[in-house]
Amino acid sequence: MADRPPAKLGFVGLGVMGEPMCRNLARKSGREVLGFDRAAEPLRRLHEHGVEPAPGIAALAQDCGVIFMALPSGRHVQAVCEGPDGLLAAIRPGTLVVDLGTSPVDLTRDLADHFRERGARYADAPIARTRQAAEDGTLSIMVGAEPADFAELHPLLATLATDITHCGPVGSGQIVKILNNMVLVETVVALSEAIAVARRAGLDGQVLFETLQKGSADSFALRNHGMKAILPGRFPERAFSTDYARKDLSYALSLGSDLGLDLRGARTADDLLRQASEAGYGDLYWPVVSRILDPKPNEGGPGA
Repeated sequence: MADRPPAKLGFVGLGVMGEPMCRNLARKSGREVLGFDRAAEPLRRLHEHGVEPAPGIAALAQDCGVIFMALPSGRHVQAVCEGPDGLLAAIRPGTLVVDLGTSPVDLTRDLADHFRERGARYADAPIARTRQAAEDGTLSIMVGAEPADFAELHPLLATLATDITHCGPVGSGQIVKILNNMVLVETVVALSEAIAVARRAGLDGQVLFETLQKGSADSFALRNHGMKAILPGRFPERAFSTDYARKDLSYALSLGSDLGLDLRGARTADDLLRQASEAGYGDLYWPVVSRILDPKPNEGGPGA
């Protein structure tokens, strides 16, 4: 009989979203969790919650039965998996590797094939919602996985999220997340246009947004990105940045192109994000794109 995968859980990437997710996993799963990040500070904080630091990626591959990755982009996921000391080089048969970030669909499927060749398993489980949701364990997660793998993952993901959707086989979670982000960005562009017109026409932006919430234009984007960021002009660093938003939108444009579709709304939104980045707003919370459409309410330059 083949050895069963170890009971320990691994977590790679302890940034703004990864650290609170790893903490919730350690608190609620009842399993020992090993963490890895290049920065020492989150590992020190997480140690107080029972997370043990791993000496490297290869150690996680040897010691953990399920390994989560919360990384900034597909490029980082590929490096962690395929690097000379990466997961693929040391993975044990039966191990389940889970990408919690947003990555290209073709990369996701290719990695799944590579892990399968080594007797391991792969799932995509990109997260949605805010940093506060990561803290509270109330994320939404879209999963692409084989049914048996999803059943194994579900109780672990439930330590991080209140909404967990099995979207289909590997790659399906990424498709849904990429389209989620595309729709969100295009909606925020529409809100930015609306408030720019309202303000230039002499209407109070708060009156506009509060009234839209009572009608058919109401949305999560309006209640959160509109009311909490665009209206007050609040675009902090260490939130989901303009450059990250553009990265995710590039995945949607690439997927559309592969399928022979011209995503005109997404192209327009991407152009505005590009302008925001070139204006010096690349590291700021991405609804700062509203400043490109109407900079007057928030004059003063990046970070003002």
